[in-house]
Formats: sequence, structure tokens, C-alpha cells
Amino acid sequence: MVVNRSYNYIDEHSRLSEDQKLFYERNGYLLIKNNVNEELLNIVCKKFIDFCNGKTNINTLTVMKDPSLKDTGVCGEYLINKVQDFVYDDVFWKYCSDKDVVSIVEGIIGPNITAVHSMFINKPPNADPGFSLHPLHQDLHYFPFRPENRIVASWTALERVDEKNGCLYVVPGSHQGTLYRHEYPEGYKNSLYHGVQGFEHLPKEHVVMEKGDTVFFHPLILHGSGPNLTKGFRKAISCHYADSKNSYFIDVSGTTQENIAKELEAVARKKLGTKVSHIDIWKAKSRLVKGLPGVFQGVSSHL
Repeated sequence: MVVNRSYNYIDEHSRLSEDQKLFYERNGYLLIKNNVNEELLNIVCKKFIDFCNGKTNINTLTVMKDPSLKDTGVCGEYLINKVQDFVYDDVFWKYCSDKDVVSIVEGIIGPNITAVHSMFINKPPNADPGFSLHPLHQDLHYFPFRPENRIVASWTALERVDEKNGCLYVVPGSHQGTLYRHEYPEGYKNSLYHGVQGFEHLPKEHVVMEKGDTVFFHPLILHGSGPNLTKGFRKAISCHYADSKNSYFIDVSGTTQENIAKELEAVARKKLGTKVSHIDIWKAKSRLVKGLPGVFQGVSSHL
């Protein structure tokens, strides 16, 4: 007997298995084991390490260094902890457009897909734990576009990640809630790392992953990551995607997202020497993956 189910968080034409659909629907995330082939992961990892060693460039908007390590004499991958917004880099784009990643994305948000945010995340050893962790938060806090059910993140491990080196943790089912107010936690140490308060008591699931495993998650799910307490690294690559056809921008003025919008605009103005709107920043960070274009393709070039 065929059972017809309606899904709130999955595209109606999804080709994911029923078990995968139900798991994502209930929990707000989906772990796919061995999702990305090792050759591709080695290529992007080598590009990052070569960049850290000054052997190549990355077409990226943002490079971040761990503040707690800047005066310790370390350099390269022992200092750089994030490369962000690289959808126009030919090597890193191989991950964002990888068929094995995109096929799961399509199964969640549909066939019209734009990459809207991209990160290579490196947690080096010996960092201050307060800089190495990411507080509990929701990704939608950063995004001035909707609908939230047509946004999904991919996050792929480039080596084994567990509680010792700062794996992701999620609060299963929290994607069924609302967008909460985000502020800097008391004693915060990292700029733009906003978090939510008062949810520390909720049960968390640590997402232990091997190289090539990918976790896909909803932008409202409460999640974070711990510090790297090992002498090795914790590397991962991530991309957020949105439904090009059905997405639309919102005005975040007067909302709980106004604080992050003002911060991002200030960062862009300092870097570029001119005022850039919050929405134009997100358009510049985006690139069409497949299907129909939409509101993200409203600028002629990236910043």
C-alpha cells in the first residue's frame, strides 16, 4: 500500500528515501555517510594549505585568523581558521557544485539552487577554547531572505570530527520552533559569532563524522560546535543553499536580525571603503548552481 505523506520541510518532489525524509522532517538534519569522494576533499584541502603557505591565491571575500594565536608566532594553517565566501573560486566551487552534495540539497529544497554562503573552517590546535568554539545559534539569524524551509546547509568533514576536536552538535527538532534573538554571549571572544541564551538545558546530539561524511541541516535548527582540544586540526567545508525561484529578501530593520545586518554592513564598508547594503552583500556572496535564477542574481558582479 502506498502511503501519501505531506512534508513541511522537504520538497514535494524529493527523491530522498522515505526514511531520510522522515528523519529530516522530525529532526531538522540529515547525516549522509561517505557523501563526498576523497579525491575532491583532498583537492580542496590542498588548495587551503597551499593558500596558507603562500603558494596560491583563493578567490574569496574573507580570510579569518584565530585572534588567540596571532601573537604566538604561529602562521599558515596554525593561524588561519576560516576562509569564507569562495563561490567564485574554481577549486572550492567544485565542492559547492558537487553532484553528490547537490543531489541531497535538491531532495530538500528543490531543483532551483543557489549557493548563498560558503566556508572552509579550520580549527587549529592550541587556540583559546573560547575562540575555538561556536556558541549555540541558528543560521537563519544571518540570512535576510526567506522562506526558511527553502534553505539548507551542507557541512562536510575533511577528517574525523568528534567531541575532542570540536564536532558539531545539534538540538534535534528545534527547527520546528521560531527564530530567536541572538546576541554576543557574556565574555564573547569572536566577532560575528552571535548566540542564543537560555537553551543550554536542551538535549544535544553530537554529530561524530568521518572524512567525506556530510550533514545537511535546516537554518532554524539550534546548533554549535565545541573547541578543538587536540594537537591536530579539525577541518570542514560548508555551503548554504537556497531555492532560487521561490526565495525573496526581507527588510530586517526593527527585527532581531538588525544587529547582525549592521555589523556586516560595517565590515563591508571598512573593507571596500564604500557603503554596501545588507542585501547586496548577500547577492555578492551567491552563485547559481542549477535551475532557474532568482533574486540572488540581481547584481552583475561579485564584490
